[in-house]
Amino acid sequence: MAKEKLVKEITSMDEDFAKWYTDVVVKAELIDYSSVKGCMIIRPYGWAIWENIQKIMDGMFKETGHENVSMPMFIPESLLQKEKDHVEGFAPEVAWVTHGGNDKLEERMCVRPTSETLFCDHYKNIIHSWRDLPKLYNQWCSVVRWEKTTRPFLRSREFHWQEGHTIHASAEEAQAETIRMLNVYAEFAEKYLAIPVIKGVKTEKERFAGAVNTYTIEAMMHDGKALQSGTSHFFGDGFAKAFGIQFTDKENKLSTPFQTSWGVSTRLIGAIIMTHGDDNGLVLPPAIAPIQVVVVPIASHKAGVTEKATEVYEGLKKICRAKIDLSEQSPGWKFAEYEMKGVPLRLELGPRDIENNCCVIARRDNGEKITVSLDELETKIPELLAAVNEGLYEKALNRRNTMMYDAHNMDEMCDIAENKPGFIRAMWCGERECEDALKEKAGVTSRCIPFEQVNISDTCVCCGKKADKMLYWGKAY
Repeated sequence: MAKEKLVKEITSMDEDFAKWYTDVVVKAELIDYSSVKGCMIIRPYGWAIWENIQKIMDGMFKETGHENVSMPMFIPESLLQKEKDHVEGFAPEVAWVTHGGNDKLEERMCVRPTSETLFCDHYKNIIHSWRDLPKLYNQWCSVVRWEKTTRPFLRSREFHWQEGHTIHASAEEAQAETIRMLNVYAEFAEKYLAIPVIKGVKTEKERFAGAVNTYTIEAMMHDGKALQSGTSHFFGDGFAKAFGIQFTDKENKLSTPFQTSWGVSTRLIGAIIMTHGDDNGLVLPPAIAPIQVVVVPIASHKAGVTEKATEVYEGLKKICRAKIDLSEQSPGWKFAEYEMKGVPLRLELGPRDIENNCCVIARRDNGEKITVSLDELETKIPELLAAVNEGLYEKALNRRNTMMYDAHNMDEMCDIAENKPGFIRAMWCGERECEDALKEKAGVTSRCIPFEQVNISDTCVCCGKKADKMLYWGKAY
């Protein structure tokens, strides 16, 4: 059957990682390619993963006092031009609208690449007194950036994300918010996606356009490359000054507020695929898996098997996201199909199992099979789902730890970068020239200056001058 052939046609990740990734996203039915160049169609299974990410993360945002809003998707050019660094940073990626119907617009508008300017324009109208602060907002939407090279989930011209935007009376409060939301991202990645991350601050070169500081969580993919998995930006009062936002403080004096923004996108789905996936397809963390347990009847043509499997499935629906496959496909085909789709647990139930009042449960993360009494499923399934999540995290953490290297000079840096995929820890003097030289000579970019510093040496890996900052370097998506 054609479908069975497709299941077997995943390129080995060791043979060609990029091709493996493309095979997985297409054959696991996460996306389809669109006739709109550079844009993807997220299919129901892929969208269900994003919906689960949204649901958990939206709850975390609301627990920290944030409210959801919706801004327009168009930004007048004059509005975008108000913050000089910001517009220069995004200018090459902006998509412009010049006509409405057959009429040429008096002022062209861009399709939002991000919404800082829209929020500032709104803040100017609603903030007058210290009593109006803070505003803790978040928006779920899609944005457009005219990327030249695209790859499903990792980089597309239109992508879905959330963008948080907050405004505060003091710099200290805004700075605290920036770090708080970075920590929310890190907690989400590690607890719910089973992806270990490194928290730190970006260099000036890698900073978001218009930000005073950009903070990041960096994850390592299976091939040793880095993926920036979430960023949080402290804007200071630059945007507020550019847009004329002022408020009367507690001393009855006019003051300028301070802002933040922070965002993660459907790129997280790419991170999940490249962190946990294997040559059989997806491996999904239980928290975001559309199907957490699939029930596969064995010898379903025999009396009572389908009925008992359905009864088990109905019970499972009360404790997890479950599915039963009663199709006429063979059990072997079903096993391959749900492995491809990354379902955390597969429950097999045949005539002999029914006689013994038990079933066989297979874990997707390690292939382990265990026999479980049907009377114990209500307690055993949550335990196994937690075990799968822990197993995925430990496996990813161990891989990262074995692909972490230290470089003390440029020769070591170039040798490691060429021959050993992974993260490289090295000292940096803080000069842009050295950062540029490392990219040119070793092909690595600065990932972040981690909060947890380790002294590798006292000198810069590039120029040999005194250095007191340790950075993570690497090749990245």
